[in-house]
Amino acid sequence: MKKYHFTLRFFVLVFSLMISCQSDPVPVTYEEGTNQYVNDWMYEQMKKYYLWNESLPKNTDKSLNPKEYFGRLLNTEDCFSYATNVMLPETAPKSIRISYGFDISFIEYEAQVYGVVLYVLFDSPAERSGLKRGQLIKAINGVAVNNQNLERLYADILNSERINLKITEYSSQSGFSTAKEMEIIRGFTFSQSVIHKVISNNNQKTGYIAIAHFDSGLAATLLSVFSEFKKESVTKVIVDLRYNGGGDVSSATALSILLAPNIKPDDLFIKFKGNKNGGFVNKSFKEALEMNETQVGFESLRTAHPLLIQELYVLCGTHTASASEIIINNLKPFMPVISIGEKTVGKDVAGFAIEDERPSSGNKGWVLYPVIYKLFNANDEGNYAKGINPVVALNELQEMEIFPLGDPREILINRALNGVVNAKQNKSSAVKRLSLKTIYKDTDPFLQINLK
Repeated sequence: MKKYHFTLRFFVLVFSLMISCQSDPVPVTYEEGTNQYVNDWMYEQMKKYYLWNESLPKNTDKSLNPKEYFGRLLNTEDCFSYATNVMLPETAPKSIRISYGFDISFIEYEAQVYGVVLYVLFDSPAERSGLKRGQLIKAINGVAVNNQNLERLYADILNSERINLKITEYSSQSGFSTAKEMEIIRGFTFSQSVIHKVISNNNQKTGYIAIAHFDSGLAATLLSVFSEFKKESVTKVIVDLRYNGGGDVSSATALSILLAPNIKPDDLFIKFKGNKNGGFVNKSFKEALEMNETQVGFESLRTAHPLLIQELYVLCGTHTASASEIIINNLKPFMPVISIGEKTVGKDVAGFAIEDERPSSGNKGWVLYPVIYKLFNANDEGNYAKGINPVVALNELQEMEIFPLGDPREILINRALNGVVNAKQNKSSAVKRLSLKTIYKDTDPFLQINLK
């Protein structure tokens, strides 16, 4: 009997080993340069880093074009992750902001439809051609703007190498100006300067600053601006982020350090929550600043904090995203933040670039920008994927005359200067704002962080 049991156990052991060996997966290798070679790498990176890695499809067709393949991996909640190849320009994200350095909205006034120039970036193709905020567009590439062709004309600008605009301007004193033609050629836009000024109003000094983008290394500029605000003894600060689609977390942190009262270097500022591999990463003000800022330290920024500041207003809208939304959400635990304008984009995620450096030829390959972390403030408040509602809802396109950024007469700035109690839209306005059916994001493709 003992011999029988020994023989049976031996047989079971050998059989199990045979089955185990037969069931071991055989590693699959793909020929370099094929779609399978790229897509297999994409899948492995997404399994490791992607926030929703547990919802990745199990069976995938790795013969697909890499751009299409990556898109099929994305969670239905994710509208920000993307993949690009520097050798294939057509894979890069597109926006009018990136291509020309401006963006527009549409309005209807006295049965006529116009495109309204919302902003023009410094040293952009649009600015170099003479385009200005508040100008009205009557025609695009020779086609008059109307209610039926808004979508097509906007898409034409997005996909063109050059555009021709028929421009007019409006003043409440002189009415419409004579229309003129303007050609803008697609090109590059470089680092953005900030607009700042001290506004005297009702025996009070207000520091106004408009930031178009949180460029890396912006801390030195912000330090200079706030040193001036402090010297002028401002008691109110208006931060205009209406057209700021994001940028560098460290630069946004620098602004927060300048604004927040009574903070210490090790006070918790931001939380990053990832998948099981990424885990949770908490950063203090000092740590978040030092992620990508080496020239200006926490203490230097604190010396420029306006000690007399009593109110902070943040102007926001449908272009406010990413690092700009961090200003609104992550300053809340430390001070009242009065936001004025429209609901923000809702980009409560971050990540870092993942490069495919395998090709032996030395050519640059694909780069992934997947969502890796969700963002939260020190009080664990976040989850604003549907956007942050402003404290005071206000439409900036209520009148035909649109004033420059920094002008006290501008609707949102004027509201911040004169108080927000019982703020209401202008119901009697003859201007009707028109919305595109397709949502075009002109925000930064991704909020870049350096946690690796």
